Amino acid sequence: MAINNILSIFLPKDKIFYNLFEQTAENVTLMGKLLKDFVYEADPAKRLQLSKDIEDLEHKNDEVTHNIFTELGKNFITPFDREDIHYLASAMDDVADYIYAACKKIQFHGVDPNDQGIQNLADIIMQGSIEVGKAVMQLRELKRPEKIMECLVKINSLENHADNVFDMSIKNLFDNENDFKNLIRRREVYTVMEVATDKCEDVANVIETIIVKYA
Repeated sequence: MAINNILSIFLPKDKIFYNLFEQTAENVTLMGKLLKDFVYEADPAKRLQLSKDIEDLEHKNDEVTHNIFTELGKNFITPFDREDIHYLASAMDDVADYIYAACKKIQFHGVDPNDQGIQNLADIIMQGSIEVGKAVMQLRELKRPEKIMECLVKINSLENHADNVFDMSIKNLFDNENDFKNLIRRREVYTVMEVATDKCEDVANVIETIIVKYA
């Protein structure tokens, strides 16, 4: 019995890590969709509820990320490099954090999200979060990376598009906003939303590194 316990320590824990990463993928994807719903919602009461839903998912994702780090400390054998598992978990958590931060800033500053720049960036974040989710869900198929690479290419393209939307939104803001306080608040929202797309690209870069090593 003791021998079996010792051997179990060295058995691959693929299911544990894959299951946890798939939970983060579901959380991030849903948060991206809820953020889009949030910025297109005209009713402040409904926006408030959506913001609470996003916050709950962010806290839930923190717990899953913590579980991944805990499993790293318990298991000697992992489906891919321990360092890459840590990087991927951190990158996924960053995406969730910045989606929540965008929603929080809009609520905290009382910014009206009925704004072309905010809504366009939310559209891109939603698309990016969906592609991130798809890529992570396919990590079990590392030996057949073609579909994963399609997601990564889309994520990179979306990030480039977000840069263009951000630049144009900032230009329009400075051209048309006369209230200095509103300008600062709206610029903060644009910035956080653009960073959320950067974080999606960070996830793509980590996954690409994993594919190079193991596919």
